[in-house]
Amino acid sequence: MAKQFLGKIAVVTGAGSGMGAAVARRLAAGGAEQVVLVDRDAEAATAVAAGLPAARAVPVDVADAAQVDAAIAGVLHEHGRLDVVVHAAGVDDPGAKQVIADALVAGEPPDVTAGLDDAAWRRVLSINLDGTFHVLRAAVRAMTPRRSGSIVVIGSSAAFDTPIGYPHYSASKAAVHALAQSVAKEVIAFGVRVNVVAPGPTETGMAARTPAALRQSLADARVRPYAKPEEIADIALFLAGDAASNLVGAVLLANGGRFTG
Repeated sequence: MAKQFLGKIAVVTGAGSGMGAAVARRLAAGGAEQVVLVDRDAEAATAVAAGLPAARAVPVDVADAAQVDAAIAGVLHEHGRLDVVVHAAGVDDPGAKQVIADALVAGEPPDVTAGLDDAAWRRVLSINLDGTFHVLRAAVRAMTPRRSGSIVVIGSSAAFDTPIGYPHYSASKAAVHALAQSVAKEVIAFGVRVNVVAPGPTETGMAARTPAALRQSLADARVRPYAKPEEIADIALFLAGDAASNLVGAVLLANGGRFTG
């Protein structure tokens, strides 16, 4: 990768694995002066950071606004600015996935919503939606005074095709897209760009934990196979870079041709 992020100060959430880790590695290869890897799993983030120049890990649960604010404040204290944020932190619901997979095996329609408890709903919404708000707010506070910066949010194609049996995840990602687009229209007046990547099935830890029957149901010989995290990272960093300077509030589908928006 060309040194398109030379001298940049970057924060990547969900950087301990999957797309977040791939983004962190791409930023380091792109010449970033500092890459701050944020993740709830401090050990995983530290392991990724250890293989990169000028990188460090910070344990953060994005559902906790105070932790997010403290992490961004630390970056500003050390560097005086924040240039790039890629927000890749998020969760799915393994329990719902298992119900869907069991129904597929039994040849029956999945019955998820009736049994979806408040704790499962709040877990997905608090991390995926609340966490995105916390990260966007902290990043905007850091970037707008300097009238410069780029934020990329990892959304999901599930916001559009709303998979059966996955109402909380689909709702969280649809809300993430709308949140990011609304913020994008606001903060471009202050020189800050916000955009979204909406991946389809991607080879991450989430995918590895997907039951075989459900994973097989997502396979489609007519389209590209599961994306690699690096492929999604390349799209995210295109959006973060100067080549995408005219993209504001975009939601780029990256689902291998499963459907178009």
